[in-house]
Amino acid sequence: MAVTAPTTLPAGNYLDPDSLLNDEERLIRDTVREFVADRILPEVGTWFEEGTLPAGLAGELGALGVLGMHLEGYGCAGTSAVAYGAACMELEAGDSGIRSLVSVQGSLAMFAIHRWGSEEQKQQWLPPMAAGEAIGCFGLTEPDSGSDPGSMRTRARRDGDDWILNGQKMWITNGSLAAVAVVWARTDEGVRGFLVPSGTPGFTTQDIHHKLSLRASVTSELLLEDVRLPASAMLPEATSLRGPLSCLNEARYGIAWGAAGAARACLEAALAYGLEREQFGRPIASFQIQQQKLAEMTLEVSRATLIAHQLGRLKDEGRLRPEQVSLGKLGNVDAALRVARTARQVLGANGITLEYPVIRHMNNLESVVTYEGTADVHALVVGQAVTGIEAFR
Repeated sequence: MAVTAPTTLPAGNYLDPDSLLNDEERLIRDTVREFVADRILPEVGTWFEEGTLPAGLAGELGALGVLGMHLEGYGCAGTSAVAYGAACMELEAGDSGIRSLVSVQGSLAMFAIHRWGSEEQKQQWLPPMAAGEAIGCFGLTEPDSGSDPGSMRTRARRDGDDWILNGQKMWITNGSLAAVAVVWARTDEGVRGFLVPSGTPGFTTQDIHHKLSLRASVTSELLLEDVRLPASAMLPEATSLRGPLSCLNEARYGIAWGAAGAARACLEAALAYGLEREQFGRPIASFQIQQQKLAEMTLEVSRATLIAHQLGRLKDEGRLRPEQVSLGKLGNVDAALRVARTARQVLGANGITLEYPVIRHMNNLESVVTYEGTADVHALVVGQAVTGIEAFR
């Protein structure tokens, strides 16, 4: 016999973080939550199993208004950072792959153009990208250059008024879907960013297969062989690693929120299962050992959600530092992994099937803990921030 939980406090909203949202932020959050419930959750298990992503989903996300939603002008909504974070939380409660599509589009590719591009580049690319009519990708990581982007081998050299690019980028979300790739390369003048439209001679992509994580997401390799670009393809305001690193910081901010959403989804699945699943004539949620698991997961989700909210308020006030984003990314993804693994145990054998969301989130988070800066690197960033001593080299 199923029982009702003996508390009126919902596990996923235990400390009432909803009260920290203003009316506009709550409306945006609710709109995205409804979209995820109606469009993503009924299908995403199949997408994950088949390793596919619907071709028209970007357009739907554009119509929803979440692509570049935190940017101003050029068809972007110009929402608060907290509203954008709340949207990321709901998207990743659906699936990390969907939030990744939105993050790469808005916080990496669109932000790079918005922050570092020329007015002509902004006018050309941002409106169709905000609408989901053009997808972007962000080419920084290389096969031998992940945590140390300064060691990238992709190079760009001047040839008259043009630039010639040669190199290889790896683990690029949206790569083969993209109408434009933001590619970072070493030059004699420092690290520069270039806008490489799909179809440019010498520019090709190939998708990475056999993934067991982020399967409802396109991950690609970018190959550049004597790619000739006009001078107008270069992002004029970015002249060093500060350019790509600023974009990564934007994406990491969204991840801190998104990971909390994935954790909440796992907690809610475990709680619902625990109240319905009976063993020894009782719901398993009535046993102390399962209640301990549920209590610890509730604690982790509550902490992660409050951390995300505080990062958002700091960002809206213009006071957020990259080191603080590193703390949020490090702590919230680790917390989400712990919640997912614990929820998987609550579900027993059912926890490994796609009938429930837990194993999908658990597998996805194994990628999230690595991309946009590994947990180890973010720990070193936080360590340097509190000690004043760099431990990278």
